[in-house]
Amino acid sequence: MRRLALFALTLLAAGPAAAYDGLVEKQVFTLDRLVLANGAGLRDVRVGFETYGQLNAAKDNVIVICHHITGNSHAAGRYAAGDPAPGYWDAIIGAGRPIDTDRFFVIATDTLVNPNPKSPQVITTGPATINPATGKPWGMDFPIVSSRDIVAVQKALLDTLGIARVHAVAGASAGAAQAAEWASAYPDIVGRFVSVVGPGVANRAYIVGMLDLWGMPIRLDAKWNKGNYYGSDEPVDGMVQTLKLVTFDGVAFDWADQRFGLAWADKEKNPGQAYRNQFAIEAGLTAAGAARARTFDANSWLYTTRAYQLAQFEAGRIKAPGLFVAVTSDRIFPPFLSKQAVATLRAQGNEAQYVEIESGGGHLDGITGVAAAGRAIADFLR
Repeated sequence: MRRLALFALTLLAAGPAAAYDGLVEKQVFTLDRLVLANGAGLRDVRVGFETYGQLNAAKDNVIVICHHITGNSHAAGRYAAGDPAPGYWDAIIGAGRPIDTDRFFVIATDTLVNPNPKSPQVITTGPATINPATGKPWGMDFPIVSSRDIVAVQKALLDTLGIARVHAVAGASAGAAQAAEWASAYPDIVGRFVSVVGPGVANRAYIVGMLDLWGMPIRLDAKWNKGNYYGSDEPVDGMVQTLKLVTFDGVAFDWADQRFGLAWADKEKNPGQAYRNQFAIEAGLTAAGAARARTFDANSWLYTTRAYQLAQFEAGRIKAPGLFVAVTSDRIFPPFLSKQAVATLRAQGNEAQYVEIESGGGHLDGITGVAAAGRAIADFLR
């Protein structure tokens, strides 16, 4: 059972309420030209986005939702009544929910260089899109993108909508990194920000190394061919192994023990008798990686991981209050990173709060278990 701890106090999670009940329409934002942080120019940028709730007359009730590294803009609701599952943060976005669509106008976007360009739910510009100069996919000739550039595209979308200030920016994992980028890049625009299972407000060499390892199986796959695989066999094996690794890092000891234990993948095939015989957790992680890999593009994944390696997080520029939500068993962004962020911001005079979800589910609980922090998020947004 999850417990929510706010410093020394234990709070109850937000009670049940109706989820976002409107059907969601995927929309497209096009930006004629984007000047990237490294000085390179990029034309005809397209990203998908969706909105929930209504923009008020003053255009000051906006909350921007930034998605996790393997995700997309589908944060809440359903595209059609028969969809099997709603958006990933539907538990906290909707009428009467912590991010209350009766009060707020919520905008969620696909990221630039989103790693899922094969998904019908994703609209993005990246290595898999066509380079107008050659008529072929960009591949590794695509200019390097940083997380600051991802945020700049979101800011450009708001500019076209006439939105000059946002009530809050919120996100989980890589989305939390984007929220911190927002607060430091646009300190006079962001009213507050919510970082759920994020890296805090400082990049770390460990994070850069971890992201490099998340790309290694792709680079070792001969079919990757230094990114020149479009029109031929793609590095599917490398992508599967990459997502197997990401999936494993996103969970924790308790989850693995409870989900698989030391069971064999096939009760008739003892791993102690032949190396090809697997434990259940080995087969399960491979199956999870294979299922996720169907919508991924290997080059786009490498560009996405590089974008977060280049995160800037100029903490000294941040003016907005921040809420940092951590999960006790998180192995990707452990709680001490959020605690350090709170200390950093408080030392420079900012308001900052720390909330901890006690759970054995690992990093993934910042997405699937975020409702445990619902009360704290709702209070912070007030």
